[in-house]
Amino acid sequence: MRGDEYLAERFEGHRGHLRAVAYRMLGSLHEADDAVQEAWLRLSRSDTGSVANLGGWLTTVVGRVCLDMLRARTSRREDPLGLRVPDPIVTGADGTGPQDEVLLADSVGLALLVVLETLGPAERLAFVLHDLFAVPFDEIAPIVGRTPAAARQLASRARRRVRGGAPASDMDPAGRREVVEAFMAAAREGDFDALVAVLDPDVVARSDGGELRPGGVLRGAEAVAGGALFGARLAEFTILVLVNGSPGLVSLTEGRPLSVMAFTIAGGRIATIDILADPERLDALDLTVLTT
Repeated sequence: MRGDEYLAERFEGHRGHLRAVAYRMLGSLHEADDAVQEAWLRLSRSDTGSVANLGGWLTTVVGRVCLDMLRARTSRREDPLGLRVPDPIVTGADGTGPQDEVLLADSVGLALLVVLETLGPAERLAFVLHDLFAVPFDEIAPIVGRTPAAARQLASRARRRVRGGAPASDMDPAGRREVVEAFMAAAREGDFDALVAVLDPDVVARSDGGELRPGGVLRGAEAVAGGALFGARLAEFTILVLVNGSPGLVSLTEGRPLSVMAFTIAGGRIATIDILADPERLDALDLTVLTT
């Protein structure tokens, strides 16, 4: 096997991991693919003969590429109204879908990615690489141009933000599915009281488009129940799916997606709902799972 073919084969062995890193860093599947492709280009132009840990080397390269992309995004002042719901990964309720995307979705809920969108680029990189992929701080430090102690502080600040804004679901998948199905049934039947009963009193619903204007947030069970009833009246069908590996919903009207909803369940009730309802972004999603 020629040297370039061997290098390409080794890179392909790391592609899934690198895409997972980039997706968590960027919240965009398209940009994640771009970052991974850039890592391949840098690898193909580099002398890596003395690199003992190619996977670690590629992870830091992807980290640098993503950091540059996040900084460029910030300098362009994208999403000026604040809230951006990252690209959801939608698979069938039974887990059917492209296997690499099922693996990509594992352990990274949409609520976490929404909070990561609020972090500064360096904080996000330090948290993602250390807390999600166990990269040591002395390897993170050169990427962000800080000392290891300063990189540790970046991750610590990010961790506090994540804990405050992205509660973890505390039920097993079957229990989460039961709660989401109860929400779907109550919304479909127009049962306000049943909706309130399945929502945490302090529930937060966040949307980056559609009927909830960009950056829109509803707080409290009654407000969120009212919004859910309004949304249900717009939808012709609502389908149970997995959104980033956890039970969620896709609503459709006239054969086109109206929204993708991801849920965090805590204490047996819905604590957060993250909604992608921007028509342009919905049209760009691969929702072929809904027709298979």
